[in-house]
Amino acid sequence: MILRQRWFRFLAVMGLVASLALGLGVSAQAPGWTGVDPLTGPRSRLSDRKDWVGSRPLPETVDILLLAGHADSQNMAGAGTPGEAVALRGAAPMQPGISDELYWNLLTARAVEALGRQRGLAMLFYDPPLRTIPDGDDPRTNWSLGRQHARLGGYALEIHYDAYGPDGVGSGLIPPLHRQPSRIDESLAQGFGAYPLRYRSGLGAPRRGIAMLEIGKLEGSLESALRDPRRRQATINVIATRVVDDIERGLGREPATPLEPPLVGEAQPSA
Repeated sequence: MILRQRWFRFLAVMGLVASLALGLGVSAQAPGWTGVDPLTGPRSRLSDRKDWVGSRPLPETVDILLLAGHADSQNMAGAGTPGEAVALRGAAPMQPGISDELYWNLLTARAVEALGRQRGLAMLFYDPPLRTIPDGDDPRTNWSLGRQHARLGGYALEIHYDAYGPDGVGSGLIPPLHRQPSRIDESLAQGFGAYPLRYRSGLGAPRRGIAMLEIGKLEGSLESALRDPRRRQATINVIATRVVDDIERGLGREPATPLEPPLVGEAQPSA
C-alpha cells in the first residue's frame, strides 16, 4: 500500500511538472541532453571541449552558498549583459540602476535558495550590501565570500545569464579551479552543458573556488518568457527546479519536485 501511494504521488508530481512545462512551451530534459533547450536556448557550444570530470564527492549536508553574478559590480565594467531586449529592441531595463542580467540573477538565485531549503539542502543566498564595490577583494564582495566559503569546505555557486548574440556561449557550468571539480559540478554540467576548465584563462570567480552557472543566453524565447508577467514566475520556478534537481543528483539524492514550487518576490535594489 505504501509503495502504491508513493507511485501515485510520483505520477501526480510528474503530471504537474509536465503541465507546467507545456504551458511554457518547454520540456523537462534528461541529464546529459544536448542541443537547443526550448526554454534556456543553446547549451554551451564549448561542451565538446569539456576537459574535466567532476568526481569529488561532497557530503549531503554540505553548506551551499548561492551568489547572484554581478551583484556588486553595477555601474562599472563587468555589470553584466543588458540583454537583447534592452540592447537591440529598445526595451526599458527591468529595474533602473542595474543590468537586466543582475535582475534575473537575483530572482533566480533567490528561487534556487527557497526551493533548495524547502528540500532540506543547507543553502544560503548572499546579497552584497552595495551594488558597486570596485575592489574585487573587498570582504563584502561575492568573490571574497565565495572564496572563504570554498576554503572552509563549502560549495559556492554563482548564477549568471549569458550574453545575447554571438558574444554569448550558451548555458553551462564553469567549474571552480581551487580543487578537483565535484559531483555537483558534473551534475550541473550534465543538466546545462559545460565550459572548459580554464575558460578565458580562468575567470575571477572560478579562480576563487566559485562555480559559475550560465542559465542561458539572455535573448529570444528565454528572455521573452522572463519578461512576460504572465509567465515570469513559472519560468523562474522551472529553472530553479532544474538547478536544484541537478544539485541533489550531485549529492547522490533522488530529486523530489515539490507539488507547490515556492514563489519568490520581485528583486529590489539594496539601499
